Amino acid sequence: MSDTLGAARRAFLERCGALGVASTLFPGVLWAKIASGAEITDASIVAAAEIAGVTLSDEDRVLMLTGLKTQTAQLVALQQIPLDNAVAPAMIFSPLPRADAVPKGPQRPIVMSRQVAAVAPANLETLSYAPLTELADLVRRRQITSVQLTTMYLDRLARLDPQLLCVTTLTRERALTQARTADAEIAANRYKGPLHGIPWGAKDLLAVKGHPTTWGTAPYRDQLLDYDATVVQRLDAAGAVLIAKLTLGELAQGDRWYGGMTRNPWKLDQGASGSSAGPASATSAGCMGFAIGSETLGSISSPSTRCGVTGLRPTFGRVPRTGAMALSWSMDKLGPIARSVEDCALIFAAMHGPDGSDQTVHAAPFNWNGNTPLAGLRVGYVKSAFDAPVERHATKPFDDATLDVLRGLGIDLIPVEIPDLNYGAMRIILNAEAGAAFDELTRSGRVRELAQQGAGAWPNSFRTARFIPAVDYLNANRVRTLAIQQWDVLMQTVDVIVAPTSSGQLTATNLTGHPAVILPSGFRPTDGTPVSITFLGRLFGEEAMLRVANAYQKATSHHTKHPAL
Repeated sequence: MSDTLGAARRAFLERCGALGVASTLFPGVLWAKIASGAEITDASIVAAAEIAGVTLSDEDRVLMLTGLKTQTAQLVALQQIPLDNAVAPAMIFSPLPRADAVPKGPQRPIVMSRQVAAVAPANLETLSYAPLTELADLVRRRQITSVQLTTMYLDRLARLDPQLLCVTTLTRERALTQARTADAEIAANRYKGPLHGIPWGAKDLLAVKGHPTTWGTAPYRDQLLDYDATVVQRLDAAGAVLIAKLTLGELAQGDRWYGGMTRNPWKLDQGASGSSAGPASATSAGCMGFAIGSETLGSISSPSTRCGVTGLRPTFGRVPRTGAMALSWSMDKLGPIARSVEDCALIFAAMHGPDGSDQTVHAAPFNWNGNTPLAGLRVGYVKSAFDAPVERHATKPFDDATLDVLRGLGIDLIPVEIPDLNYGAMRIILNAEAGAAFDELTRSGRVRELAQQGAGAWPNSFRTARFIPAVDYLNANRVRTLAIQQWDVLMQTVDVIVAPTSSGQLTATNLTGHPAVILPSGFRPTDGTPVSITFLGRLFGEEAMLRVANAYQKATSHHTKHPAL
């Protein structure tokens, strides 16, 4: 770095400081302006070039000066136009490698696995950890009522939430009204299916009319949205009973929100991880039948692992995000968190499909039958990840045991490797889109109201996103196209891939849009906390992926264990 460039950069920073912006952000694209209304000079272009890593001659800078001033005016004009978080970019991301990648065919009725008929226990709270399949069977046969189940879970939440900090808002009156309606419909033989009368919780980035939608952070703590998210509407239509809005790490990062840190029920001095902290914690603690979370880059996977529950991250473009907070328009996905793989399948069946608003969503059938055998499915495993020594692969004993179980089921595992690309570098896509989603919050200075202000927290990431050139954002998406193409080649060789949850597949598949299901695979002998394994599917291949994961889960008992609260 030359002394001349260093001096120019210092002058640039000093000028920003004099304008009162150095300690917060550089408003606008760095290439375009120093600060709103500030004059662009040759020195500021030199400083911007240094930060962007571009070499400019004296002649280059002279030619650029007029264009940059015009560009600044354009950006200032754009910033005057109000943009609600719900407004998506005109560019629509698609993970499809080719036109025929979306499967066609009829949508057949969902078939739940055969259940052993049970009767209502004397103490209803013994059902708190029961899977959705069991609860649904009891409700359908009127062994228990939805009102009884709802009241039990509401009381349990009220008792345990002071320990867990997993609830932003209890929706008690809404829930009891829905439960009474469900009982009346079931009594009149108008049973809607396995979600009918089952209490659930929504991650508090889903809009619910009449209740705050806080996004987990102080600036939006009192936000009231006058509509229901599509997923909420669909679960209402399925007869499910919404009992609570659940915590998320603020603006979908981590497990800390304006009310504190959501706790892991297995280890109360530990956070639940995030950002779907509340859905994972509440489900793990037996406070509801299931919950809905979201994932952009690990927000279902990580808390499901930490809290020992089963989480489904669907294919990008499977579930409408209408009415959900946008963080990254090309990476956000909504999915269920529950106590079993089949639970996730039954919930997903009620969620998927276009809604006419979220233009990323494709119509594709999901034909679940819980009694279908594994015959004909090709299952791969990421050989290098499983072969890594325990020093670099802390869950190796559990992961190796998973492969043994799968082989015991008669599965001939096929060694595969994930495409070798720099997925970490492509994370600038998320940062750029998140910075845009919360641009007004950042420029207004209200970003300082967030509880987390460290180097890895959103306030710093939003500011840093201002330094990502548009050219590089687009080129990162072009590299993403290569990743999608290479993953398509890989997934032609197998139907399902099993991978250690902590391996490099997480970033890769969140970028390519492939589905994943994460489920418990054991417990650490040191502190009894859960570990997990991940199954990956083809794009729109949830059914095959869930069949394999379900077979593994039925051959083990990890998912039946629960924390001793």
